[in-house]
Amino acid sequence: MAGNDEGPAIGIDLGTTYSCVAVWKRDRVEIISNDQGNRITPSYVAFSETERLIGDAAKNVVAMNPTNTVFDAKRLIGRRFSDPLVQKDVMLWPFKVICGENDKPVILVTHRGKEKQYAAEEISSMVLTKMKEIAEAFLESPVKNAVITIPAYFNDSQRRATKDAGVISGLNVLRILVEPTAAAIAYGLDKMYSISDGKNVLIFDLGGGTFDVSLLTMVKSTFKVKSTAGNTHLGGEDFDNRMLNHFVQEFKRKHKRDISNPRALRRLKMACERAKRELSSMVHTHIGIDCLYDGIDFNSKITRAKFEELNMDLFEECIGHVEKCLKDAEMDKKSIHDVVLVGGSTRIPKVQQLLQDFFDGKELCKSVHPDEAVAYGAAIQAAILTGQGTLEIRNLVLQDVTPLSLGIEQNDGEMSVVVPRNTTIPTRKEKWGLTTRSDYQTIVRFPVYEGERPRTGDNIFLGEFALSGISPALKGVAKMKVYFDIDVNGILTVTAEDEATGNTNGITISNVRGMLSQDEIQRMLEEAKRFKLEDEEHKKRFEAKNSLEDYVYKARAVTRKLTDAKKTESEIESAMEWLDEHKDAERSVLEDKRKELKSIWEPIITKL
Repeated sequence: MAGNDEGPAIGIDLGTTYSCVAVWKRDRVEIISNDQGNRITPSYVAFSETERLIGDAAKNVVAMNPTNTVFDAKRLIGRRFSDPLVQKDVMLWPFKVICGENDKPVILVTHRGKEKQYAAEEISSMVLTKMKEIAEAFLESPVKNAVITIPAYFNDSQRRATKDAGVISGLNVLRILVEPTAAAIAYGLDKMYSISDGKNVLIFDLGGGTFDVSLLTMVKSTFKVKSTAGNTHLGGEDFDNRMLNHFVQEFKRKHKRDISNPRALRRLKMACERAKRELSSMVHTHIGIDCLYDGIDFNSKITRAKFEELNMDLFEECIGHVEKCLKDAEMDKKSIHDVVLVGGSTRIPKVQQLLQDFFDGKELCKSVHPDEAVAYGAAIQAAILTGQGTLEIRNLVLQDVTPLSLGIEQNDGEMSVVVPRNTTIPTRKEKWGLTTRSDYQTIVRFPVYEGERPRTGDNIFLGEFALSGISPALKGVAKMKVYFDIDVNGILTVTAEDEATGNTNGITISNVRGMLSQDEIQRMLEEAKRFKLEDEEHKKRFEAKNSLEDYVYKARAVTRKLTDAKKTESEIESAMEWLDEHKDAERSVLEDKRKELKSIWEPIITKL
């Protein structure tokens, strides 16, 4: 924890399209305006023959210098160049992105007459530097410490890359805070001691490039995340791109030409962004661009209804995430006390209408500023971490959750869940009754996985460790237990113990919460839904196999205690050989085999 001697710590909302900085001062949060008097700053960096521009100045020259003005760096940070979403974005950006070492995307620009390469972390660090300078100008003192916000589903690589960007900018990053939680702090600060009975709040955060929805329960000064969902690649930029494509096609129909000039496309994209904003308060708007391409003037109109039609599937995807968030939290719509709008794209009327309709006409909460709430919450968290806030905010307790289930591999690739998805952290979970899988086995391996599928092969491998020194015995005799411990920073420690000898061993996996990208998480969840029938059938087959094996082992254990059971023992050995030869048998075959063996053995065992 940073001390007071290091000065005030700031909170930065590092956004895809706009960033915002705030600080706790004079017992309140101050949103800091930039040198243009704006409380939000474009996340743009422009390079020219003579200078580097950041923020408003960079965005102002993007139409004139499109190939050397970089934006949307947040969509590249921590990702691989081969990522399909990166490939999709590369086709839309006027600046050039190439594949660097280890499949890392690298941005190419010309600066001072020379070609330069920048990683997304470097571009983000430039934006952070600008935000730091804005804060220092306001505070009239150097700033060292900051809390930086990220989307809830940023993976480990994206989290580390964001922190690296902070370090490059000269900041000591006190905490990487997820955006919905930051917004919840902003919403709940003045309500902490008026909600003693508890309040369920859904944070709907739709920004320029990312979308998060989180459900929190607030009881006094404790904010507990119940579930979270979203998409780190969904926001206002995607809505702009849909409109851009619409007008490109219209230009082609009218003038029989494809717009291929980056400058022309950027001018049209900026016009689309303005039109989108205007359509939030108007039912139609006009686009007019002189000499857009090949000397042709372009004039067109677009209605709010057409804009909504172009983006309806994206709007509905947002509502789908809300539904999933509620389902994961095991709550119904009537249990939600407030639906809080955060992010500039929540100003879109259709988004508000769909959300309000989903909650049966419930009035949406607009008490927090959609562009400033995340930075506001980050500033409060920064004050808490540096001991500079009031006693009231220093008592604030935040409890987050795990995004995916965690478990170990058992019995030929079966995923045995130990920590279910959306479990509150910190947590300690344990699983009992684990045993050996072969006779006289003295070492057992524990592969650790993350995911929602019943088979480990469909989930993500996190690590493995071995427990040795187990007393030699027949298969199924030894008993072990495994513990999963996750601390407040999302660090997972897995430990196994042999109950007979007391031997233990384990593994620590850092930052498990961020090991998957949102796209991978979303793919897993969609696959779990799409292959639900297949998964259920596999589960039933596995249960049938387990039931058969269990019956065989129990029968063997009983007959070995009997003196006159050679025939039965021979039958059992034969059955065990059958099991080894038919590991992949269908469920019906396994069930029939169990019935067959039961009909043979039970009369004999009963008689004996």
